[in-house]
Amino acid sequence: MRSKSKKFLFEYLNNPSPTGFESSGQQLWLDYLKPYIDDYMTDVYGSVAGVINPGKDYKVVIEAHADEISWFVNYITESGYLYVIRNGGSDYMIAPSKRVNIHTDEGIVKGVFGWPAIHVRDKSNETAPSLKNIFIDCGCQSREEVEALGIHVGSVVTFEDELMELNSRYFVGRALDNRIGGFMIAEVARQIKKNKIDLPYSLYIVNAVQEEIGLRGAEMISRRIKPDVAIITDVTHDTQSPMYDKIKSGDVSCGKGPAVTYGPAVQNNLLKMIINVAKEQKIPIQREATSRSTGTDTDSFAYSGEGVASALISLPLKYMHTTVETAHRDDIENVIKLMYEFLLQLPEGHDFRYIR
Repeated sequence: MRSKSKKFLFEYLNNPSPTGFESSGQQLWLDYLKPYIDDYMTDVYGSVAGVINPGKDYKVVIEAHADEISWFVNYITESGYLYVIRNGGSDYMIAPSKRVNIHTDEGIVKGVFGWPAIHVRDKSNETAPSLKNIFIDCGCQSREEVEALGIHVGSVVTFEDELMELNSRYFVGRALDNRIGGFMIAEVARQIKKNKIDLPYSLYIVNAVQEEIGLRGAEMISRRIKPDVAIITDVTHDTQSPMYDKIKSGDVSCGKGPAVTYGPAVQNNLLKMIINVAKEQKIPIQREATSRSTGTDTDSFAYSGEGVASALISLPLKYMHTTVETAHRDDIENVIKLMYEFLLQLPEGHDFRYIR
């Protein structure tokens, strides 16, 4: 990974981008992307699409989502403690003892998820963390003190943890799901520009908002772009570490390549083309299956308008929706390569229909 790309990756991943409040991260992403695109578009909720070779009838999308899970302040006690609700799939089990950033109009206020000491808990009847009992301490002794800091019901809270490298093989941090996807699609655009590729179609590099609460950003921008083809990248579960059930969750491993998905929302002719590209370019891939929906922005694109040929290329990830989400460097590079090589061989106007 080149040094400028790595610098952007750390800056982008460390910047908070909670669901519904993605704008600062989107601006960072767009600023990085601008040298590699011809135009861009935004929508009212903050999704962004860079465009290469605009104006063509045939439209192709590569897409990731920009938002991260977080919390909302829901109640402030008279003694100054904050109770929260989830914004997306935030995990209350990991909250106790975590440091947090509380986002206010005046800036970030520091806080911690407190928890009773082991000395005073009833070991015969341990109480597990839940939304009913996790709370944030921001060093205040009254509701008035809390409000004087600019904190109010609806203030957004993110975990403080930042990106690091592990054993020169992995990137570890919060929000790899799925800003690492935004990084990867931006790198695809950079390589197209660097290698002076003249695409025969319009390419939209889409970073959509609000995936974590129902694929909402992709739903909106897919209707606006009306693409012919959409390749979505998101993360999937590495199932090799303890406590995973391969019978239920499949057999996927970090370091063994991108995972391609079989499922109703995935257009099979498009999927076969991606797999053939992987074979021809000697890019390792893994396979997984999903029943009904993929649970990713693939679903929004696939069923948009009159239907869009869509496929999902996933990055294996350890410990999803924690502050130590872990991805292998080789997998990141191979997702980028697979998307890039797919785009190079895709002919303008290709008809993916099963029956013609």
